[in-house]
Amino acid sequence: MHIAIIGAGPTGLFLGAALARRGHRVTAVDRDAGPDPDGGWDRRGVMQFHHAHGFRPQIGEALQAEIPGAYDGWLAAGAEPITFTLPDGERIPGGMRSRRETFERALRAAVVGTPGLTLRRGHVDAVTLDGARATGLRVDGHDLPADLVIDASGRAGRATRALWAAPTLTGRTGVAYVDRQYRLRPGADPGPMTNPLAWQADFDGYQVIVFRHEGGVFSILIVRPTADPDLALLRHDAAFDAACATIPGLDAWTDPERSEPITPVFAGGALINHYRGQAAPDGTVRRGLVAVGDAVCTTTPMFGRGITTSLMQARELLRLLDDGADPGDVAVVFDAWCEVHMRPWVADHVRMDAAMLDRWAGLDVDLTRRLPSDLVMAAAAVDPAIGPALGPYLAMLAGPECLDEVEPLAAAVYRSGWRPPRAEGPGRDALAAILRGALVAV
Repeated sequence: MHIAIIGAGPTGLFLGAALARRGHRVTAVDRDAGPDPDGGWDRRGVMQFHHAHGFRPQIGEALQAEIPGAYDGWLAAGAEPITFTLPDGERIPGGMRSRRETFERALRAAVVGTPGLTLRRGHVDAVTLDGARATGLRVDGHDLPADLVIDASGRAGRATRALWAAPTLTGRTGVAYVDRQYRLRPGADPGPMTNPLAWQADFDGYQVIVFRHEGGVFSILIVRPTADPDLALLRHDAAFDAACATIPGLDAWTDPERSEPITPVFAGGALINHYRGQAAPDGTVRRGLVAVGDAVCTTTPMFGRGITTSLMQARELLRLLDDGADPGDVAVVFDAWCEVHMRPWVADHVRMDAAMLDRWAGLDVDLTRRLPSDLVMAAAAVDPAIGPALGPYLAMLAGPECLDEVEPLAAAVYRSGWRPPRAEGPGRDALAAILRGALVAV
């Protein structure tokens, strides 16, 4: 059959190549033409392209299963496998250290030229319909007939916006972040690490995360409440430099003897947790049209789950089609799977983000409700019996419900009066004064 895909980001490329390998004719349409002849690649409209990413084991597994050349190319480009050691001593794959750009370049290079796959540069004006059935796309004023249309255009895709019902679960995270990439100097060791993937510290009113990437490159994120205009000054290079020099841990990572910045400071856009099913505004499910990836769900990027949830969806859609699902009706069974396997991750982040904002505002842990997952994990520092449940959750080998059994243990820890200690360093007010002072000095 002929399949038209809206979007040629990671989800669209992965699905396009995998479906073409199965003998289908696939056309993936995107306004982005790919890397320039000189190697540059702006990826306009894809804010997250230049920001920090975490790559969980499912991503490498998906590539090895469907597009092994992409996985090999990713490794050749420097991506570094990670191993986690669980509290019981078991060692499990932890994903890959890599920049998003490195990942996308390897994936695109591997799929270009795949027999049966056409990457078409253009603007999708609309999905063409025959009643309640999708019949293809209108691209730059011309019709592209298709037996199945896959919407991999992301959360804010314009061409399909009117075709989907409103999200059934949503919420602004209440946080924003800035980040900047650095490179370790030759022979320099990394700075402090919380785990093999990252270093994280929670301060009074903000959070800091360092993500390691490939080849000695790392990203520093500073996360703040969106309602705090003073900390928005972090978007300026001079203010960001001053913060890094003052915050314990970051001062070690950004010591000029250890590393140097290789990008300006990037300000992230609005962060929204959202989940949307396959229903149209009238509640029906259109035949021959299925949404996948960020078009279905997005979660707080600080946990690095975005590409993982997208490729998990892509593999399930492939499985359904492989098992003989009717392309016209596949959205119905796919929607049922997403309700069970995707929606809980969004709900998990909605709960965590709201609780974090409450704590930043000075409120105590609410013991009248189920604890958010980050507080359950933190309590493992006091009660080791919580530890064994964390591995499957962190690796996304099981859904957030895998913490249900140990949540009462964590609640007992907090009822005892224990609270996660804040990292030593400047609080929100002190950091704001540092940022203002740095900009006055420029």
